[in-house]
Formats: sequence, C-alpha cells, structure tokens
Amino acid sequence: MTAPDQLLRLDPEGAIDEISTALRSQVHEVLGRRGAVVAMSGGVDSSVSAALAVRAFGPQRVFGLFMPERDSDPTSLELATDLASRLGIETALEDITDALAALRCYERRDEAIRRVLPEYGAGWASKIVLPGARLETDRLNVYYVAARSPEGESRRVRLTAASYLEIVAATNFKQRVRKMIEYYHADRLHYAVVGTPNRLEYDQGFFVKGGDGLADVKPIAHLYKTQVYQLGRHLGVPCEILERTPTTDTYSLPQTQEEFYFSLPTATLDLVLFARDSGWAVEEAADRLDMGPDEIARAYADIDQKRSTTAYLHTHSLLVRSGSPGAA
Repeated sequence: MTAPDQLLRLDPEGAIDEISTALRSQVHEVLGRRGAVVAMSGGVDSSVSAALAVRAFGPQRVFGLFMPERDSDPTSLELATDLASRLGIETALEDITDALAALRCYERRDEAIRRVLPEYGAGWASKIVLPGARLETDRLNVYYVAARSPEGESRRVRLTAASYLEIVAATNFKQRVRKMIEYYHADRLHYAVVGTPNRLEYDQGFFVKGGDGLADVKPIAHLYKTQVYQLGRHLGVPCEILERTPTTDTYSLPQTQEEFYFSLPTATLDLVLFARDSGWAVEEAADRLDMGPDEIARAYADIDQKRSTTAYLHTHSLLVRSGSPGAA
C-alpha cells in the first residue's frame, strides 16, 4: 500500500512541461495574448506561478506586480522582489493603500469591529480567527475578532454574523482592487492574467469572487498545495518562500490560512481531500492515511460543507438565454 507521503508525489519536470505547454496554448492560441501578468505576493503559489510563466513564455514576456497596502507584511514585498529579480522579469510596484482608503475599506472594516469591540480604534491591529480544534465537535464555525491595542493588550471577541460579513466584505476590496490593476497592465501589454490558487483553495472556495478568483488562466488549480511545494523546489524558488507559513496577508495582525479558514494543517488536508476526490470510504481513508475514522468523517463533512457554501463563487454570470455572442 502506498505510504501517505507518497500519494501526492509528482514527476516535477513532467508536470512543469505539461503546464508550460498548456499555458502557451491557452494564452497564444485560445486567448490570443502575447504573455502573462502575475501578481507576486511572496507566497509559494504566486512564486511558482511566476516561475512557470517564465518557463512557458520566457522572462521577456512575463510581467510581475507587487501590490502592497498598509496592512501588508513588509517581508512579502521583499521576498517577491527578490524572486522577480532572480527570474529576470519586468515588474511594477503599485501600492493600493490610497485606493482602499478612498473606497473606505479600512473605515468600513473598523466600524464593523467596533460594533462588537467599541474601544477598537486608531493604532489597533486585528484579524479574524476560528476557534481552535473545531473539528472535534459538530458545531458550526463561529468567528472571532482577535485584536491588539496600541499598548499591546490582546482581546478576542465573538463576531455577530452581520459584523463578520461586513468585515469580510470590506477586506475583499483588497483582492478586487489588485485584480483591477492586474487587468490594467494586462490590457496595455496585451497579456493574460495568471491566477494563482492551488487545488485546495480552488476546491474549497478560498478566494474572492471578482478578486483573486478572477483570471484568464489558472496553471496550478489542479495541484494540491504539497505538489506546489514540490514544483517550487524543482524550479528553484528560494527556501525563504518555501519555508514561510502560508498566510492571507490581508489583516493587520499576522494570520495563517489554517486559523482563518482551513480545518487541518495543509499537508494533512491535502491528503484528506485526495481521499475524498478518490472516493475512499471513511474507513479506507482512516486506514491508508493513519488517522482516526471520526477525524476523517468530520474532515469529509467540512470539505463537503465548504463545497456547498462556496458554490456561488464558482458560478459564471447567469443568462436568460444561452448561446454564442451575436446569436439571435
């Protein structure tokens, strides 16, 4: 029986060749574009996507974008800038803080937080978190705001449904503003926009509709996160990026993807998602992944629940009548 750590093993060079060939066909032949624009965040997904684009088109036809804002971790820009230099691609820095302030992104978010934490104000930092060990029960997810005062005092307060939705709606401006800038550069260069979600994020709806979920091509959406790391090592992505904890880099306090959205560590969840995709029954998955049946059952339920509740994110615009443009 295949060991769990071998289930998602790739032939890296074969996978890179397949993706590069697909990208050239999709961008040149299907979309009629000359190259690719990649938003680079300093994370492994965008780094691998940028390196794959260089393999497909050469560095002269790849354009990298850095789009920090006032809540961004400065390390993200440092890592992305270093990688772009190694890849030899042209880049642009577009700080989106002023655009977000004009849209009242920060103001709207802070107003929502103050509804549950009245003292929240200037100098505070925050993030949204889920309770720990949430798969140990069958309760629905309940979100909290974790905040830190200018004096360093930490607070954690349960969010109402309305406050949670308002905070998320406000922070989603960040992904949507970035996407507008990506398409500006894509339009002026006659390039295609490269999306960077991996299979786990794409399947489980961990993206913003009209934001990071919007792209012309998504070259790693079929790859589990652990497979993205395999390609990253083969492509020479720096270890500082490969060893970095996956983060949303959206909130003013450091936030991991696991504490905000995913139920298990990424490597474990990749295997459970693979088991679910492969049609393994709970008992088979528990045996082959060396996990408890109850843990597998709850993880399966969480996967199915996320697929159901985020189905809206995958829908295209709905038409009254279907048909090709210009059809009667």
